[in-house]
Amino acid sequence: MDNLTHSLVGWALAETGLKRRTRKGLAACVLAANMPDIDVFFGWAPWPPLAMHRGFTHGLIGGVLLMPPLLAGLLWLLDRWQVRRGVAFPSGLAMHFGWLLALCYLGAITHPLLDWQNTYAIQLLSPASTHWFHADGLFIVSPYLLAMLGAGVWLSRRRAKQARPRAGRPALAALGSAVVFIALNMGISALAWRAPHSGAPHADPERVFAGPQPLAFWRREVVWRQGGMVRFGTYDPLRSLFSLTGYGDPVPDNMADPHVRRAAHATAEIRKFLAWSQMPLARIAEERCRITVTFTDARFTGPAVRGGFTHAVTLPVQAPGCP
Repeated sequence: MDNLTHSLVGWALAETGLKRRTRKGLAACVLAANMPDIDVFFGWAPWPPLAMHRGFTHGLIGGVLLMPPLLAGLLWLLDRWQVRRGVAFPSGLAMHFGWLLALCYLGAITHPLLDWQNTYAIQLLSPASTHWFHADGLFIVSPYLLAMLGAGVWLSRRRAKQARPRAGRPALAALGSAVVFIALNMGISALAWRAPHSGAPHADPERVFAGPQPLAFWRREVVWRQGGMVRFGTYDPLRSLFSLTGYGDPVPDNMADPHVRRAAHATAEIRKFLAWSQMPLARIAEERCRITVTFTDARFTGPAVRGGFTHAVTLPVQAPGCP
């Protein structure tokens, strides 16, 4: 998910009343909810689980178990430094490290739970396993989720300023509504996964993704792989609950082609891309003495995203007359 959504989830948790459990409570919730995305700064790292976005820092070991104590420790050190400098804390709250650590854990676990909802997927068991998990429940930026959470935070803060009792109720209601919304969308995607098999074209997919649309959240763009072929379809439960509403002809993924297999190991960038890609496609362009292989991922082939998910390599071809 986008970092605004992650931040609003952490903020909403804090506004339920948790932020008053300890000094730095709000910071703990919001920062912990964003903390796993620190891996975007480590793409250069020699350790693949860390260099891979949505790898180690998004997993149960790195992101949920190990990183929250580090954040809690940094916030505690910041607080000690401020105390020594004589900083006044308007909240009047005391520092309780136990609560600070608990809030860091709570905020941190929301991050993989949200990122699990996208077709981009996450490696929940990294570094023990490189398997990618996805629930396909949300578009990467959900305006509905932003509206729910934003309204909950705003109303709770407004009630708190008015010194109204149970000021955190709107934030709690927003979080509950978000859980219901996500569960509904996970159910829709589960039906969409089955649709290519349940109805025409009666496929038996090896892997299937059902990407939600940003506004018409109930619709899914379905892509699946079977026997070296990739197919695309659309699913709308308001039109047909158990079958696709449309699908195209199969497209060869070309991943077994000898030229493609050679190109797959040509550069570190392509090796990293293919380690992430779960629905790879390759286009082959042959010239007299060279061949260009362009890799993309079938999950992200729309015109708005294709450029960011495409990698090409040109290789020499041994043929008569070629240098």
